[in-house]
Amino acid sequence: MIGTKRVRFQPVAEGASVTQLELFFDLVLVFAFTMVTSLAASETSAKNMLRALLVIGVMWWVWIAYSWVANVVRADEGLTRVAMFVAMGGAFLAALTIPEAFQDKAGGWFGPLVFAIAYLIVRLVHLWVFWMASADDSQLRGQVVRWGFGSISIGTTLLVIAAMTTGAVQIGLWIAAIVGDMLWTMLAGEDWRLNSATHFAERHGLIIIVALGESIVSIGIGVAGLPISWPIALASMLGLAVSGLLWWAYFDVAALSVEHELKRAEGQRQIKIARNCYTFWHFPMVVGIIALSLGLKKVLYYVGDSSAHTLRDALYGIPLYTLYGGVVLYLIALVGFKHYATRRVSVQRVVTAVLLLALIPLACALPALASLALLCAVLVGLILWETIRYAQPRDEIRHGVHTA
Repeated sequence: MIGTKRVRFQPVAEGASVTQLELFFDLVLVFAFTMVTSLAASETSAKNMLRALLVIGVMWWVWIAYSWVANVVRADEGLTRVAMFVAMGGAFLAALTIPEAFQDKAGGWFGPLVFAIAYLIVRLVHLWVFWMASADDSQLRGQVVRWGFGSISIGTTLLVIAAMTTGAVQIGLWIAAIVGDMLWTMLAGEDWRLNSATHFAERHGLIIIVALGESIVSIGIGVAGLPISWPIALASMLGLAVSGLLWWAYFDVAALSVEHELKRAEGQRQIKIARNCYTFWHFPMVVGIIALSLGLKKVLYYVGDSSAHTLRDALYGIPLYTLYGGVVLYLIALVGFKHYATRRVSVQRVVTAVLLLALIPLACALPALASLALLCAVLVGLILWETIRYAQPRDEIRHGVHTA
């Protein structure tokens, strides 16, 4: 009997790393993020930005659900492997339907309902895996029951109902579904299991890589098919530099500091760090990167398409707000992420976020390429300041006693 259970579900060992199947699962999220950026770029209105944000929220919850269950049972073993592939199918179908998530297109299936049902399937598969994996753990089983009852009834049911509505009612139901799901997760308890802090931290670091990858893809899409020129080359390098600086801001010290605290924590404190720092604070980080992707895509379009714009044209309105606001949101989320675990506030990052907000009026008056250069310069200043000013504690976190 024990051997049969081992074939069906294999627990994750302490210190385990992310499996290749989980990385394969993330390819669906790569596609989903690209679809969200395209959705936002198709109509740069406040209403459409809200729709894009809501879609990110739903797809984020899909990814989060499987990041938790894959920390309890190995994603690439037994029935969990089959469940992961089924979930990938549902998530990919939902991603394909993102352009029709709110409004059906002529012909074919009814898009909003297809999206909602695909999401429901993914969530039900996840709940089944967690239910089966908790068979010998009464505490985890109780947590799964409490969470699953509210999560399925709130998050998925409201989306199915929303598929049958339009306008403000539809938007309201989407907001209620996502916010209700998140609140229920906060209130449902801390009796989860975290088998490997290493795996959990690495998993969330990889989703930041996935999101940053989308920002780089957006640079290329913005000038796809256009002949290479010095404005395109310069804008591409500046965009790549911004993405690289955001990578640095996360992985150089912040991610390691929180991971160390996660490993040291025990019991409910560890679960709270995992839930609040990773499940919740990583969400605005991803939103910020996707917003940045939209801004970068528009900048490259401005500097690359000489038939529609000149190099003197300024980036303005929502594209500029997403370019600067995306970075601001990312930095503030990083501050919250680190503060919850370590109780330390990265003042220099708060100052940088405020500075970027203050520079938006100036950026509106500058050519699009200059606005991007200004953003890059501010981030370079932040990283240089942190690297020099905090050289000793940085070295201790990266190479010293903290790694023991």
